[in-house]
Order: sequence, then C-alpha cells, then structure tokens
Amino acid sequence: MDTTRRFVRLSGERPNGFVEFEFAIGEPEIFVEMILGRDAFTEFCTTNRVEMLPPREADAPQGDWDWRLADATHTRFR
Repeated sequence: MDTTRRFVRLSGERPNGFVEFEFAIGEPEIFVEMILGRDAFTEFCTTNRVEMLPPREADAPQGDWDWRLADATHTRFR
C-alpha cells in the first residue's frame, strides 16, 4: 500500500453547495465518505494532492455489503 497516494471519487453535490465524496489513502477500495462545502473541498483536494477517480457506475451490480452511508437517508429505520 502506497500511503503517499490519495484518492477522491465524487458521489454527489447537494443543493446547498456541499460536495459528497469518497476519500481513500493508498487503496481506492478502502475509503471514508465525507461532505465538505465547495471551497473546503477544493482546498482539501489541493492540500492532499488527490487523484480524482471516475464516478461509480449507477447500474453496476451491488452485493449485500455494497452500500453507502448516503443510501441510509432513503431508508426508514424503526
């Protein structure tokens, strides 16, 4: 694992200007979900010298473990 490599994959932008994205260090498959304002996002990417990854395919098959925290906003919990 090369910890000098940083990756960002955009996952959405909210109407209020916040950017949703995945951030990974070393391996793009192991990431955290983050939300920042547009200016803070730009600064974050510059500071970390990130490599931008292409967006995920919307129609890609998903398994039981393939979900994002953002998916929970569309799920009603009891």
